[in-house]
Amino acid sequence: MIPLFIDFSGRRIVIFGGGDVAARKAAYFSGNADVVVVSRTFAPAFDDMKVTRKDLDIVTESGRNLAALLTGAFLVIAATSDPEVNNRIGRLCKATGILFNNANGETGDVVMPAVTRGDNFTIAVSTGGNSPAVSRYIREKIDDAFPTLDEMIALQIRLREVLRVQEPDQKKRATIIAKVLHDPTVWAALEAKRPDVWEDVRRRYLS
Repeated sequence: MIPLFIDFSGRRIVIFGGGDVAARKAAYFSGNADVVVVSRTFAPAFDDMKVTRKDLDIVTESGRNLAALLTGAFLVIAATSDPEVNNRIGRLCKATGILFNNANGETGDVVMPAVTRGDNFTIAVSTGGNSPAVSRYIREKIDDAFPTLDEMIALQIRLREVLRVQEPDQKKRATIIAKVLHDPTVWAALEAKRPDVWEDVRRRYLS
């Protein structure tokens, strides 16, 4: 599998299942895509979620009606507690060329990664579905190791903007950017929330 970052704006995601697993999947996309959840019952986690609910008995529904629900979907997620039902949905997706993620059953085309986000970054970790626990562990380690990653990226953005004006040599710009990034005193200042971090960087690297 190849990792990608995709803009889901305006794309339809259909999720089958209304339990806690389905809710976590829906929360992953809610607000960033048109999310439709199909189930007879819905966990409380759905109450404040921006999704469209469709009350339907997936187990007894005909294949034709299930296939109709897939119309226009960019991605389908099967998150029921029954692997056979999930696999059935997967076969429908395969027949129609729709990307498919299976939370419980045969592996589909898409694996959901463990994700950590900030204002300026998104980091996704996956073991290809082999060990979600390891993916979560690595995500937690990243969070612990880089508590001020957002602040460093914001600093780098500002630094690059200034360097584009002050330094015409691209190699010199890259060298300065790398030095700031690898400077432990800058990371320490960001973690300490010092208000003079930018002034210190400008004095030491741009003067």
